[in-house]
Amino acid sequence: MKKIDLACIVDDDPIFVFGIKKVMELANFCNGFLVFKNGREALDKLKAIISSGEKLPDILLLDLNMPILDGWQFLEEFTKIPCSKKITIYIVTSSVDPQDVAKAKSYELVSDYIVKPISVKRLKEILKEFETSQS
Repeated sequence: MKKIDLACIVDDDPIFVFGIKKVMELANFCNGFLVFKNGREALDKLKAIISSGEKLPDILLLDLNMPILDGWQFLEEFTKIPCSKKITIYIVTSSVDPQDVAKAKSYELVSDYIVKPISVKRLKEILKEFETSQS
């Protein structure tokens, strides 16, 4: 199975970030990752990457509850940025609120809503989905 080249994690919880990196390694998920502590930091850095023509992530794992700019605010802003590459976004959150799930599905860029914790099995499913969408 083909690996994802670059994954992006947007989450303010250092324990989750540490754990997801380990799970990604176990799942042989990606070659590298970008990590941002909140939506503002992610937005600023991704805008800079887009304008400089550097390599963008293929997949973005987005937490909803973060300081400064939360996941929803990030999505609102990010969807306005013109970008030639399609970045697949997965919401990864502890929220089980049905309204959050419904709202996530209203965004074209959002592929799925995953309740934490995320398993090796689920990452492998994401890899398969990614491979299918690329071919």
